[in-house]
Amino acid sequence: MPFTRKLSRWVLISGIALGVAVAASRAEALSIELKDAAPDRVERQRAAATGRLPLPGTPDVAKTAERLAEKGFANGAQMFIRIFKSESELEVWLEKNGRFEHFATYPICHWSGTLGPKQREGDKQTPEGFYTITSRQLHHVGRWPRSLNLGFPNAFDQAMGRSGSYILVHGGCSSVGCFAMTNPVIGEIYDLAAAALRGGQRHIPAHVFPFRMTGDNLAKHATSEWAGFWSNLKEGYDSFEKTRQPPRVSVCSNRYNIEQASPWEVGAENPLAVCGATAAALRSLAPSAQLVPIANPIPQPSPPGQEPSILSQPEALEQTARVPAEMFELLPNLKPVPARASVRPRLAGQPPCNLARPSCRKFVALRTGRPAKVADVRLRKSPQIRPR
Repeated sequence: MPFTRKLSRWVLISGIALGVAVAASRAEALSIELKDAAPDRVERQRAAATGRLPLPGTPDVAKTAERLAEKGFANGAQMFIRIFKSESELEVWLEKNGRFEHFATYPICHWSGTLGPKQREGDKQTPEGFYTITSRQLHHVGRWPRSLNLGFPNAFDQAMGRSGSYILVHGGCSSVGCFAMTNPVIGEIYDLAAAALRGGQRHIPAHVFPFRMTGDNLAKHATSEWAGFWSNLKEGYDSFEKTRQPPRVSVCSNRYNIEQASPWEVGAENPLAVCGATAAALRSLAPSAQLVPIANPIPQPSPPGQEPSILSQPEALEQTARVPAEMFELLPNLKPVPARASVRPRLAGQPPCNLARPSCRKFVALRTGRPAKVADVRLRKSPQIRPR
């Protein structure tokens, strides 16, 4: 009996020690993940898990139309998104009278990683930089059917050798490299984005910053390895703060080049252009890439009251020929002409489709005015009547 009591006491003490060690290791891992930015992310996840939503500071997403009308925004107004990781905030700006005005700020329920850009697939890091969202990047299926694909990696990321994919702004409150907004909030953001793109906006700029790019915040992080990169991002931040227009952004020599945009240039073609040196560098990363010209002239933005200028066909081909084929994914509005599939010539009297299918027989009957039957001797003997 004494031996049994000693054994039980040893098991109890060992269990307590093990529990303390596990708790300490968890706390250490947590402190490493959140040591320098937004430690309240854990509390936000707890709030979402226990149903304590919406998070403090969330706009009333059940009254989107009323809020739009109150601020004088048209349905389908052009949209601009800014994300600040350290503050865990996402801003939506909408265009009114030629300028972008603030519509709403949403708390980000969760984002993973820490300050600094995403560098490789699987690093659980959220990106930083200048991205664009087109209609092709509105998600309708999958785990997050209402979400926005930021388009990472963009031309700058690829030039820097960064890898990853499907970095989303989505619902819920869990994230591995994405920005989780909760389902009600992403519903409003998604609807605003879809309306803007339906209304004619070619792309929605989405700028992701480590923090609000003030001089004080940059000075606070002056010793970071990313201080130079963040100073480059600040140029885009300052341009918008000054003009209330998303700037024109291009990529050259491993940095973002920022130019102030005029009101009529918002949503113009090529939201993230690349210079020749960057295009050459990207080509060297994928030597097998082919240069694919486009068939249509490229419209150029023009001031109000003037006719838009159009590059001639040779100029358009020359301009596009400088861009590697893989860049068409990075510049969504520059699309190569899809190669035409080879078409086998159809013989006289040959049915245009497979008569074994009811839809084909109906089509032939409507076209010829007589029922089409698979048993028809002439058609049945035709060697072209085979499933395709």
